Amino acid sequence: MSTQPLIACLDLEGVLVPEIWINVADRTKIPELRLTTRDEPNYDLLMKRRLKILEEHQLALQDLQAVIGQMAPLEGAKEFLAWLRRNCQVVILSDTFVQFAAPLMRQLDYPTIFCNSLEVGSNGRIVNYHLRVKDQKRASVLALKNLNFRVVAAGDSYNDTSMLMAADAGIFFRPPPAISAEFPQFPVTQSYAEMQTQFRLLGPLTDSSSSNA
Repeated sequence: MSTQPLIACLDLEGVLVPEIWINVADRTKIPELRLTTRDEPNYDLLMKRRLKILEEHQLALQDLQAVIGQMAPLEGAKEFLAWLRRNCQVVILSDTFVQFAAPLMRQLDYPTIFCNSLEVGSNGRIVNYHLRVKDQKRASVLALKNLNFRVVAAGDSYNDTSMLMAADAGIFFRPPPAISAEFPQFPVTQSYAEMQTQFRLLGPLTDSSSSNA
């Protein structure tokens, strides 16, 4: 077993919270917004499509934030995350945006999150999006490995696969069957109990009674 300290890198949507854009689509009755990174691997293409749809329907950032403000973490996610943070360092690597994440982070007791940002016009409409760095999930994992961490990553979508491949070990959490079939090297988990088991196998974890620094 490795003696390197473990750091867990988790995707946000689909792993700890529901898909934000699907909730927006359901609330606004715009089915085109249901498309996510589970369907479209090209993130730039996906976001440009989303921004075009928002403009066509004259939706502003506050309209999306109103939906997000009523969302809650997936059942069991808060408890799983608390367990993981007691046992190792944790970073959430997400392609969401700082303008979306705040109410969800509050409900998860403010874990560390690396994500992107939106450019908003004076009228409150979203005019563009800005990546923190290109392929930031993979870049973050490589940077953490360079700091001598053992990295175990967990995600569910196409945009997580480069992160999983860069990590020392990767875990799928409730992925679409087509994605897990395309990347059979990663174990598939369907519950937080199963993901805990994988983290125990892939550790090392500290004693669960210890506090997270």
